Amino acid sequence: MVSEKEKMLAGELYDAGDPELVEERKRARRLTRLFNDTDETQTDRREGLVRELFGDAGETFEIEPTFKCDYGYNISVGEHFFANFDCVFLDVCPIEIGDNAGLGPGVHIYAATHPIDAAERIKGPEFGEPVTIGDNAWIGGRSVINPGVTIGDDVVVASGSVVTKDIPDGVVVGGNPARIIKELD
Repeated sequence: MVSEKEKMLAGELYDAGDPELVEERKRARRLTRLFNDTDETQTDRREGLVRELFGDAGETFEIEPTFKCDYGYNISVGEHFFANFDCVFLDVCPIEIGDNAGLGPGVHIYAATHPIDAAERIKGPEFGEPVTIGDNAWIGGRSVINPGVTIGDDVVVASGSVVTKDIPDGVVVGGNPARIIKELD
């Protein structure tokens, strides 16, 4: 029999109220609370908590509190990753971010989603779609990255954008929904 966690990780409809998943979210809440309660001098403590929380992280990274996520273990960030204040990752499926990528304040990345059909949605199941952000990407403050999106390498997402579709390498996007504004050399 397939567990609710296995369904979640496969991007299938699953029950988020499953006891195993509830406990794993509690673990993530505890670790993020401990992380968010650190002060600016506790860089080693912050790094250790992120390494305990995330599935993978580069040798060097910086995340400013507050930070929130669902599970943590579905998050992978590359070398020299930076996340400014108040970022939120709903990581029911993998969220993978490349090297030298940065997030402005208040960026939200959603791998979690819900059925569009109201009758199905009210029953309570949810599902996820992985999110991938390439190397050297910059996501401006208050942007939202929706489920299933892939953002290429060397991309700039303007502040306040809502990214609903894949973004190719080497462009600047902005707006709601985000669209290509400029191609980069």
